[in-house]
Amino acid sequence: MSDPQEAGGTQQLPAVEQEKGAGADLDQSASAAAYRPHPTLTPDDEGDGAGRFWSRRRVPAALLALLLLGGSGLLLYDVVAVRADHPAMRWRRELARELSERPLDDTAVLVGAAVAAVLGLWLVVLAATPGLRSVLPMRRGHADVRAGLDRGAAAMVLRDRALDVAGVRSVRVRMKRSKVDVRAVSHFRELDDVRGDLDTALADGIHKLGLGKQPALSVRVARPGRKG
Repeated sequence: MSDPQEAGGTQQLPAVEQEKGAGADLDQSASAAAYRPHPTLTPDDEGDGAGRFWSRRRVPAALLALLLLGGSGLLLYDVVAVRADHPAMRWRRELARELSERPLDDTAVLVGAAVAAVLGLWLVVLAATPGLRSVLPMRRGHADVRAGLDRGAAAMVLRDRALDVAGVRSVRVRMKRSKVDVRAVSHFRELDDVRGDLDTALADGIHKLGLGKQPALSVRVARPGRKG
């Protein structure tokens, strides 16, 4: 009796059982575990310390200048009129009477004081903060040259780089002054592998943007949601 393998010329391969944990990662819906991000700036660039751009605040400054000019001119005219033996203007007499007769706990007095305090606080904040939050300062190659990059343009550049990574279906990039928040959707490949490639590509992209300060990088990758 002949051996079946010699008669047919073919050999049946043994079945290999798949380990229970082999396909577990494919069911992973998101990948955002802690990992060591790639540095976005080199040690030579970190000491640049480019400061933020200051807004000129043209509109608030113009409104305040017009208000002060009008009030000063009206008060000066009234003072000159009184010095010339003319009666004081009606608004000045009414104001003096109101200030002498109206109590401090009156509603109109409290509302006026609150409005004046809010306006004063607003002016102090404008004077003490740089503004122009949408402009990111870039590294200064020359002492007398400063450059800035729009946050929307920077986010668009990083989004294009993220879409070039294999497995990325869609991506959303939020560019902040101190952090780059990336949310990507991957329809194939292991999510941890996609996240690692995104981390490398985006860290290199942030470095090539030439920013003056190193922003933190946060990357999260998830599977597309199920329809229905």
